[in-house]
Amino acid sequence: MMVPAVLLLLGALTAVAGPRLLARADWPDREPVVALWAWQCVVASVLLCCALSMTLSAAGAWQAVRGHVFAPAPSAVVEAYALSTTGPWAAATAVALACGGLWSGAMLAREITRARSRRRRRRVELRLRAPLLPGEVDTTGRLVVLEGERPDAWWMSGATPRLVVTTAALRRLKGRQLDAVLAHEQGHAQARHDWLLNCSAALANGFPQVPVFAAFRDEMHRLVELAADDMASRRFGRLTTALALVELNEDRGVFGPSPAPHAHVPQRVNRLLTPPDRLTAARRLRLTAAAALVPVIPVLVTLVPGLRALG
Repeated sequence: MMVPAVLLLLGALTAVAGPRLLARADWPDREPVVALWAWQCVVASVLLCCALSMTLSAAGAWQAVRGHVFAPAPSAVVEAYALSTTGPWAAATAVALACGGLWSGAMLAREITRARSRRRRRRVELRLRAPLLPGEVDTTGRLVVLEGERPDAWWMSGATPRLVVTTAALRRLKGRQLDAVLAHEQGHAQARHDWLLNCSAALANGFPQVPVFAAFRDEMHRLVELAADDMASRRFGRLTTALALVELNEDRGVFGPSPAPHAHVPQRVNRLLTPPDRLTAARRLRLTAAAALVPVIPVLVTLVPGLRALG
């Protein structure tokens, strides 16, 4: 009954080595979409290792679970996993991992609830500050202008999504800069970046002592912005997108000596003004395929005893 222990060791190795390899690579900033995929594969592999280890440990500890997991398998496959030789640690491992899974689900539900609550409050505030005029139709994608002294813009998701900008932002954004901001926010909405942010925040907040989940959350916040910047710059140019970023964030002090809360904004502007060379399509495909293989490894490790018994 070594497979559950091997899976836990594999999960720990992936949690340590994966972020380090991605941090040392020179391509994540050049290809943020591929980097987003790679990070998701790393975290999915860690979670899959835990889930498979929990399943096999539970099958070794309780006959009822074993009957469901190995119901269609021949007796040779069941014997290959040596389920009858498990010690008292099998039940404890299964219970601990199951509790971790339930806690992760609870944290994700909390993040989704909080996000919906924030959107609901913003919709109520928007209806109060910018009510529909008599005869006006609430259409998808419309531009809503709010009176405000601080330049700001955000995408309001929901049944009727729309771009909300303040009057201060309209005074600052010139020409196609407003279109670039709209394309940036639409890029977030089309790629469903909110789900990535919610899942990464749930794991990081639920398990604050696990470094891979904290790194996952931080990189998701950074990479989704880079990906949205690229979507906007492909349509309206890098210079236009960079100037729009500067106009929206200049009054927040992010370009000063200590821009800790928004330190990524100057880096995004520099990246747009001095764009790195993109990877070739062949290398992007190889990286995507290699990342997709990472979650497959735990499945193969789990199936090895059974395949040996059959072959």
